[in-house]
Amino acid sequence: MAIIETEATLHEAHRDNHTHRDVSGGWLRPAVFGAMDGLVSNLALMTGVAGGAVSHRTIVITGLAGLAAGAFSMAAGEYTSVASQRELVEAELDVERRELRKYPKDEERELAELYQARGVEPDLAREVARQLSKDPEQALEIHAREELGIDPGDLPSPSVAAVSSFGSFALGALLPVLPYLLGASALWPALLLAFLGLFACGAIVARVTAKSWWYSGLRQLALGGAAAGVTYALGTLFGTAVG
Repeated sequence: MAIIETEATLHEAHRDNHTHRDVSGGWLRPAVFGAMDGLVSNLALMTGVAGGAVSHRTIVITGLAGLAAGAFSMAAGEYTSVASQRELVEAELDVERRELRKYPKDEERELAELYQARGVEPDLAREVARQLSKDPEQALEIHAREELGIDPGDLPSPSVAAVSSFGSFALGALLPVLPYLLGASALWPALLLAFLGLFACGAIVARVTAKSWWYSGLRQLALGGAAAGVTYALGTLFGTAVG
């Protein structure tokens, strides 16, 4: 009896611990990468302008303009991309729906053959396909998942994608502008806050990767810092040439 209880406890512990990392990232990955995109692009834009030895007012206007332009661009691009993807999926679902209505036996046979190809015995595969094909909507869902790799009930929303992209980009792009809005007159507070944001974004991304938080944070800090350094150098060069 004690052995059986021990085995049961081990099986329960294994079930509780047998979890996988969220490989898709859910909402976290696109949100963090959107913020990171806004942070890097607006930081690079502002340091490039600052390298040209322009006024404090010009840097602030540049940062705010970069925030607005980038956020609206991201939202419009994401909306168009997701809407186009959804329309394509819905068109393919309509094709599959017509096929199921016009040729139900052929589609049932196709489903059975698919299960057989995965190792299910022929008789069992045909019976499973027959039972699953009784409900047209269920049959459509199964064919969509097996043939198209999509879930008809979980299609992405263009509006949600656009709003989330706008918000995450704007949040990231705001960081290098914020010190100026709070009264700073030098570039270094903006750089400091932006670098902290870059490190934090990289560390958060580590939640959906196999890397450690400090490695991911330092990597993103190095990439963002390099972008800011290059644009500052270019701004200095162009400012001297134009001036």
